[in-house]
Amino acid sequence: MHFSIITPSHNRRQYLPEAVASVRATVSAPLDFSYEHLIYENGSTDGSAEWLKNLGQDGPPLRYWTHAERVLAGPARNRLVQEAPVDTWIVPLDDDDIMLQRTLFHYGALIEQHPAQPWFVADFLRMDEDRRYLPNEDYYAWKFETPTEMLHAIFKAEHFIQGNVCYSRALFDEVGGYDEEIEMAEDLDLYVRFLLAGHLPVLAPHISHLHRFHTNNVSIGVDADKHNEDLRIIYDKYAEALKKLGVERP
Repeated sequence: MHFSIITPSHNRRQYLPEAVASVRATVSAPLDFSYEHLIYENGSTDGSAEWLKNLGQDGPPLRYWTHAERVLAGPARNRLVQEAPVDTWIVPLDDDDIMLQRTLFHYGALIEQHPAQPWFVADFLRMDEDRRYLPNEDYYAWKFETPTEMLHAIFKAEHFIQGNVCYSRALFDEVGGYDEEIEMAEDLDLYVRFLLAGHLPVLAPHISHLHRFHTNNVSIGVDADKHNEDLRIIYDKYAEALKKLGVERP
């Protein structure tokens, strides 16, 4: 079993070292699996590229690529997945978040328990820019009985999915990867296609990561109206299939 943690990065020199350190702190025993951290640094002007260049390989393999100009998250994530082994499990991690030491262990245990399932979704916690826990801001993944039920909840803006997932490279290839034109919610767009392909995620009973809230979050300013706008963009891409399932446009 192999995991590929994928991290697009832009101007996160302040937080990227903690993200990298959190992956390197992974504890796998007693499961037998390997893992690597793949980083796509793009358009940074804060010394991120220099820091990565001077980073030693003290720990699990870390591979990175640099791009002179900033790119959207979709193409950055696609590039990283393309560099990963074909039989790997993909775990997204934002460049300002922290993965817990047993995250991969718990995903690995679930993969062994559900060998026919291609993706999993977990809870996550929120912290401030100084890693202080934010009470009443926990994210809880829901259990759904069918992919259609989950799609209804997503497009009613009752439920969403962020970087709290683990999915197989095979499933990624099956549905065509991240949309490279979407400016926001390219991850949710991918997960909608997982569901439209008939794959319901297994609910993981663990915390996947700590999501950092700070003044430079990509999602700053994304209120209910903006979220609904993103949902409508995604819905319109798959309107024919969603209408057949009885899923209404937000």
